[in-house]
Amino acid sequence: MTTDFQQAREALGKRLRELRGGQTQRELAAVLEWPQAKVSKLETGRQTATSEDLMAWAKGTGHPATTEELLARLQGLETHTRSWRRQLRAGHRPVQDVLTVEYEQSTTLRAWQGAMVVGMLQTADYARHVFTRYAELQQSPRDIEEAVRARVHRQDLLWQGGRTFHILMWEAALHAGVAPPDVLAAQLDRLATVIGLDTVHLGIVPFGAQVGVPPANGFWLYDERLAIVEEWHAELWLNDADSVALYRRVWETLDQSAVYGTNARRLIARARAHFSDLA
Repeated sequence: MTTDFQQAREALGKRLRELRGGQTQRELAAVLEWPQAKVSKLETGRQTATSEDLMAWAKGTGHPATTEELLARLQGLETHTRSWRRQLRAGHRPVQDVLTVEYEQSTTLRAWQGAMVVGMLQTADYARHVFTRYAELQQSPRDIEEAVRARVHRQDLLWQGGRTFHILMWEAALHAGVAPPDVLAAQLDRLATVIGLDTVHLGIVPFGAQVGVPPANGFWLYDERLAIVEEWHAELWLNDADSVALYRRVWETLDQSAVYGTNARRLIARARAHFSDLA
């Protein structure tokens, strides 16, 4: 039976193969002054990489910017509970890079968020305030602008074919004052324009709607292979079939209470009118 640890090690190996690109194993081994067998074992998940291995790999393949991403993956090998303290040791940008890989590897993505606008639909100004507040909370390095650029760049996936985003938000997320009123009003304008995109299905669960489960913590589902659940102290990366199926049932239950299209626009407009009065 393949363990979670082994699956994670194989996933890291797959990422290393992607970074090697057009280089042969022999060529990369020569650059790194390693035996070719070591390159092969790391790529197939038969050997656990060290931090030094990953730093050398990122440099040797011509992708030094991926160093933090690879180190974050290494630290996540032995546990599905990825503490924010550990993940944010180098700031928010590396965390965004790790997530982007999961988005790129997925074709059907589902999200639930009750506390704020989901990252894939955030404006740059809104994201800037969100990252700033989390950096203050977690007392992490301030790489706010780099994190914002990474998040906004990932949103290019919304305009590409081959992926569908099924996003649910509680109406409370539209009213959360995580930024100044003018920023919130612009963010709500952005949400209104997203409705109707071929790649995005945006549903809002209204205040007062009857719900089959309490609207609790936010999460993303990446195809049927991974659920990432957000907690205050950590993210939970769950790839066992039972956990993924559970979160899919949660999403589908909340979806039964959501409104779409014109009705969703009406809720967005109501929230925008409130912040326009304050701006």
